[in-house]
Amino acid sequence: MKSSGCNSPEHSVGLPLWLLAELTYRCPLQCPYCSNPLDFSQQGRELSTAEWIDVFRQARELGAAQLGFSGGEPLVRQDLKELIRAASELGYYTNLITSGIGLDEARIEAFKRVGLDHIQISFQASDETVNNLLAGSRKAFEQKLAMARAVKAAGYPMVLNFVTHRHNIDRVDQIIELCLALEADFVELATCQFYGWAELNRVGLLPTHTQLQRAERITNEYREKLAAEKHPCKLIFVTPDYYEERPKACMNGWGSVFLDITPDGTALPCHSARQLPVQFPNVREHSLAHIWYESFGFNRFRGYEWMVEPCRSCDEKSRDFGGCRCQAFQLTGDASNADPVCSKSSHHHKILAARQEAESVAPRISELAFRNERASRIIATSR
Repeated sequence: MKSSGCNSPEHSVGLPLWLLAELTYRCPLQCPYCSNPLDFSQQGRELSTAEWIDVFRQARELGAAQLGFSGGEPLVRQDLKELIRAASELGYYTNLITSGIGLDEARIEAFKRVGLDHIQISFQASDETVNNLLAGSRKAFEQKLAMARAVKAAGYPMVLNFVTHRHNIDRVDQIIELCLALEADFVELATCQFYGWAELNRVGLLPTHTQLQRAERITNEYREKLAAEKHPCKLIFVTPDYYEERPKACMNGWGSVFLDITPDGTALPCHSARQLPVQFPNVREHSLAHIWYESFGFNRFRGYEWMVEPCRSCDEKSRDFGGCRCQAFQLTGDASNADPVCSKSSHHHKILAARQEAESVAPRISELAFRNERASRIIATSR
């Protein structure tokens, strides 16, 4: 492994194996847990087709093996087929992460012809009314169902994603039954993680502990049943950080294996890092080799020298790397602090308070802050 400008001399940097291409922040939906930045409509000009292909080439030369096409909604990019073709020719395993809005059988077939390996479709709920309320579209659920079936018919692995939260988690059994009816191979039941719009709406989205325990119990019961039947469907249940006592090893460590390129070319070690008070490099100004190995932004939280107590002397630091830097910044104002999820953090009381708030407050969907409807409509139709 090549060494970097990291301030921990014993730390060497691995390869950026997983490249996420956030092609655009444009999206026709209005999800109140959108991971796009709150000021998504104010971000800079999107990378061109040629600029994206050059990014793919450079990342492949650095060792990247898997490429995810994401957004916003990547289907609004009219050059998506060309980008998929270029990535496939470079040898990537390619994954389209989409809401399914803007997809049709012809595009599915076209993407398959140019080498797309995998399509993941996201749902907001198993119930049409709730799904469409959260998506901000009257026909979203119908379109998602049709496209899930079309993806399966085209021979792709059936991979479905449900972001779960207090407004749909009580129907996890119905969600799983829907996935089985659609012949899903993999289902990600990912409880909302609180960044971007989800953080803004945390009070309205964080489930109660009872809700979470029930959903996990039901998921485990389905797992046992499917295993007994030798059913191929795999269920992945992701709990929210807010109900953990130990922080997760966010992105397997800062700048370890994950490289995210935003629509305007800003390079990030995770998709939420743009909120941090760190100057991150741009692919229009620097090579990916410089960005990955030498830039300040990517070396800022590598290794252990940056850590303060209790992380610095913690015997678990090599496993959790101090937790999430973005969460630490959001909740404490200092990205160097221990992730407040950790019970050893002096700010852990903020997590406990959020849990208590979830028990005492029950907002309705109509009280959530959705992506600005007018701005989103303009963005979704512009090029």
